[in-house]
Amino acid sequence: MADRFEYRQVWVDGDDAPIIAGFDATIPARGLTAMVGPSGAGKTTLLRLLNRLEDPDRGEVLLDGTDVRDYDVLALRRRVQHVGQVPVTFPGTVADNVRVASGPGVDPEELLQRVGLPVSMQDREADRLSVGEAQRLSLARALAVGPDVLVLDEPTSALDATSKAGIEALVRSLAGDGLTVVMVTHEARQAAELADHVVEVRPCRT
Repeated sequence: MADRFEYRQVWVDGDDAPIIAGFDATIPARGLTAMVGPSGAGKTTLLRLLNRLEDPDRGEVLLDGTDVRDYDVLALRRRVQHVGQVPVTFPGTVADNVRVASGPGVDPEELLQRVGLPVSMQDREADRLSVGEAQRLSLARALAVGPDVLVLDEPTSALDATSKAGIEALVRSLAGDGLTVVMVTHEARQAAELADHVVEVRPCRT
């Protein structure tokens, strides 16, 4: 199985001590990779390195064998879409939110159906959505760009049980459709049930 990403001796410095120290790991191109570990171990930081929301202080993060710093940063972030744990909506309708990243050529109906939102919702104001609906909208907006990779930072942590199950099924299906999906989770059950590959992040000891 080919690797999509590789961390090579990655260090990220904190104020008083390293957050990440000499981290090595690979993320396959196919399937869903769960990044697991205790709070404070640096999982979110490692995720943010994948599309240069942060850069390492030392070491390399490779995308398809090339250091991510060698890519145009805007092109990189279109290819590697980040979705956080708290969904973000922009002013306007649901359809406006889907189109915001890619312009008028995007078909909002198709994307809403793909993420399990009814087409009738496209004219609703985005700020009137439930948290679960808003998280699905965040995923639709990320997919509108046509990415190769979705990186998800605990995308179900703010959701109720029903919404969580829906997002988990959606994320699993997206990985099955061929997207590289990297998901930070603190739930062992979620990693065991959803992931094809697990990267364990341990607290830094230096």
